[in-house]
Amino acid sequence: MKNFKFIDLFSGIGGFRIALEENGGQCVFSSDIDKYARETYKENFGEEPSGDITKIKSEEIPDHDILCAGFPCQPFSIAGKRLGFEDTRGTLFFDVARIIKDKRPKAFLLENVAGITSHDGGKTLDTILNTLSELGYEREWKLMNAKYYGVPQNRNRWYCVGYDASQFSKIDIHNIFPEEENLETFIDSYIEKNVSQDYQMSKIAKRNMELHINEFVSSDRYDEDHVIIANHIRPSKVNFSSNGISPCLTAKMGTGGNNVPVLYQEGRKLTENECLRIMGFPETYKIRKNYSQSYKQIGNSVVVSVVEKIGRNLVKYLFE
Repeated sequence: MKNFKFIDLFSGIGGFRIALEENGGQCVFSSDIDKYARETYKENFGEEPSGDITKIKSEEIPDHDILCAGFPCQPFSIAGKRLGFEDTRGTLFFDVARIIKDKRPKAFLLENVAGITSHDGGKTLDTILNTLSELGYEREWKLMNAKYYGVPQNRNRWYCVGYDASQFSKIDIHNIFPEEENLETFIDSYIEKNVSQDYQMSKIAKRNMELHINEFVSSDRYDEDHVIIANHIRPSKVNFSSNGISPCLTAKMGTGGNNVPVLYQEGRKLTENECLRIMGFPETYKIRKNYSQSYKQIGNSVVVSVVEKIGRNLVKYLFE
C-alpha cells in the first residue's frame, strides 16, 4: 500500500512524522499541547499541530491508516478493576484509545519510556494492553535500546505495534520489530567543529570533572579511540564514558545545570545539532539554538531512525 495516511498524536517536534514519511506515509493530522514544540514543528513542516487532544472530538480527526502516539505515562485509577477501556478515563491514553475506537485505523505504533512496563506495579501496562485487545486489535510490545539499532545512544524505550484483527489475517506481529544490529556509527562522527563559546561549561563544572577524570582514564572503562562524555557532574562524582555511545538524552536537558551531556576534552555541552543527530534526525532539521526549550523538545522526542525501521516493517507486513 502506497501513500498510506497516518496521524501524529503527542507529536512533539515530529519524530514520528519524519519516520513515517520516509516510508511513504502522508500525515493528515497532528496534535501537541506544548506551544514551543508546536512552533518547532511548524518551522519544519509548514503547519502547526492542533492543541490539547482531550478537547478534540474524534469526528474532527481525518480518517487514517496508522495512528502514531508517544503518549505520557500516567497511573490509572483502576476504579472498575476491569483493566480495560473504561479504566483509562482521566488519562491521556484514554484519548489514544478513544480515537482508535472511533476511527478504527488499520494499525497503530506507540512509544513510551521503558518504565511503563513496571509502572504502578504493572497495572498501567496491563490496562493498556487489555484495552487494545478489547478494541479488537492484535498487539505486541518490545523494549528496544537505540544502541542496538544503529544509533549511538543508550536509550531504552517501549514500543508497541498493533493491527485491527477484523481487517487483516493473523500475522506474526513480533516480526514487525527489527532485528538488533552492530553499531557502526559512533558519537565521534557527530561532533561539530568551531562551536560557539556559549556552549562552554562553567568553571565549577570543569573543576568537578578534573577531580575525577584521572580515576576514569586509568580504569578499564576508558577507550582512547572515542571522545570522553561526562554527565551528572557533581563534586562527589562524575559519570564518564568513552565507548562512542551517548548517555540517554532526556527532557531534563531543558532544565539547565549539567543535564546536557558534556564533551570533556572540549569543556562544552553537546549542541542542539549534535543531539538531533544522536536522535536520528536529518541534517536539514531546524531548531532554535542555545535555548532550553530546544533541549527539552529533543529529549522528549522519539529516535527517528528506530521508529523508521519499525514503520518500514509495519508497512511491509500489513500493506504490501
